[in-house]
Amino acid sequence: MSAPKQRDDTPAVVLENVSKSFGSHTVLDGVNLTIPRGTICVMLGPSGTGKSVLLRCLVGLLRPDTGRVLVFGENVAELDEKRARDRDRLFAVRRRFGMLFQDGALFDDMSVFDNVAFPMRLHTKMREDEIREKVRDRLARVGVAHAEDKFPSELSGGMRKRVAFARAIAIDPDIVLCDEPSSGLDPVMSATLDELILELHRTLGMTFIIISHDTAEARMVAQYIGMLANGKLVTFGPADQVFAENHPALEQFFTRQTVGPIKVV
Repeated sequence: MSAPKQRDDTPAVVLENVSKSFGSHTVLDGVNLTIPRGTICVMLGPSGTGKSVLLRCLVGLLRPDTGRVLVFGENVAELDEKRARDRDRLFAVRRRFGMLFQDGALFDDMSVFDNVAFPMRLHTKMREDEIREKVRDRLARVGVAHAEDKFPSELSGGMRKRVAFARAIAIDPDIVLCDEPSSGLDPVMSATLDELILELHRTLGMTFIIISHDTAEARMVAQYIGMLANGKLVTFGPADQVFAENHPALEQFFTRQTVGPIKVV
């Protein structure tokens, strides 16, 4: 009789004292956080406070000046794409991410089917019949199974976001990074997209890290919330705890006040 499989509780992401500057401008200043695997984490904050830089550090596109960036225990911050010995390790980390870009970033000259199939053809050795089955499953999960032969220009903004979601989860990533997923959508479509995130999380169990300005979205989907302001992580933790503590910067953000810890520039 085989031994029971050990549960792996390694966090999806750990940042330890991460700082990043561009010239004299400090974008991230001593950021510490832990995102448990299988959770939905929403990162809030004004524009220009380092949220997108944080995402780029997670996938190794930027290296922090100081600190460690652990993705399932692998320190991405010590990997250099220019070093041959690091490339395979860095690729293996990136393979664990799916990315939903702010504008969807679909290929205009490819059909919906080929957009979703693209990462499977690029990063796996799946046969075309396997790819066909997987693409149709992903499109069905996001509610656009009928659109596989259409081109992005023929889709509404909400449908394009759904197709982009299907592509982001195409090769079963462990972490899905969402950069402003509700950007450009009306409130009803934004809420529909939030429901889709919750459903994908429930059925697929992936970790979601969402960069957002949308406070309604944060209240609806977040299990963990962090807020970056002036380069610092001013609050982070389980959503109920963060809302109960109501940090002044968070309150200013949610109540849309122009006076407070967040400086209007």
